[in-house]
Amino acid sequence: MKKTDILTPIGITLGFMMIMFGIISSSGNFDGFIAFIQASSIVIVIGGLAAALLINFNLDQIKLTGRVVKETFNKSESDLGELIKLFERLSERARREGLLALENELEGVEDPFIKKGVLLAIDGIEPEVIQDIMSAEITAMEDRHQKGRIIIEKAGDYAPAWGMIGTLIGLVLMLNDLDDPSTLGPQMAVALLTTFYGAVMANLVFIPMAGKLESKTEEEVFMKQIVIEGVIGVQSGQNPRILKEKLSAFLSDDMRKKRELDADEQVEGAANEAS
Repeated sequence: MKKTDILTPIGITLGFMMIMFGIISSSGNFDGFIAFIQASSIVIVIGGLAAALLINFNLDQIKLTGRVVKETFNKSESDLGELIKLFERLSERARREGLLALENELEGVEDPFIKKGVLLAIDGIEPEVIQDIMSAEITAMEDRHQKGRIIIEKAGDYAPAWGMIGTLIGLVLMLNDLDDPSTLGPQMAVALLTTFYGAVMANLVFIPMAGKLESKTEEEVFMKQIVIEGVIGVQSGQNPRILKEKLSAFLSDDMRKKRELDADEQVEGAANEAS
């Protein structure tokens, strides 16, 4: 299940607000901010960036851009503690009733990767083969994510370059008007704005987005590796407590302490009900 990742829009909005604050506080009035809005500079940076991406990538990759950008505003709910409980429950039932009984347990599981792994175990596939199949799927997922992320990474590379191109255009036009010194200041300001736009787009939007996408991929790979360990543990008939301890090794110290507190509260609650 996916929810909106509010940190991405908050970060972008905060960045633009800090830029506006710096401009307005330095100029002393809102007119200073208006001076930073230049249509021709925006067209050069955005148009040049779009052209470069069209040259660099094929149509299928370009079509992915919207979906990739949208992914930076979403977050997947992945509860490692719940995942461990799931495999502990699967292990208990498999030891008690056999692997075939796990098919009923899969009805409430939404993750297709978990379902695939458990079904492979039910089919009696060797643990090594299960690991190879599921690891291959992880590799394929990383490749797909990388192909989508590279568009954003390239946009982060191209934006400052097109900002510099716009600045060079402005400088050439400025040098052509050296006979009129009164125009030099305004023309220099306009020339530098394209570099400003390119730098802001790259360092506030594209590069942070690419970094977030990379972090999300690493988190997903981490969770899928735990799933592989859990599936193999269930398939090999490991003791549920041993499997739980094995998977708990992936938990951070804070998560372990939280689980211990939750377990203590459950025991205390059960004791109070019994009394």
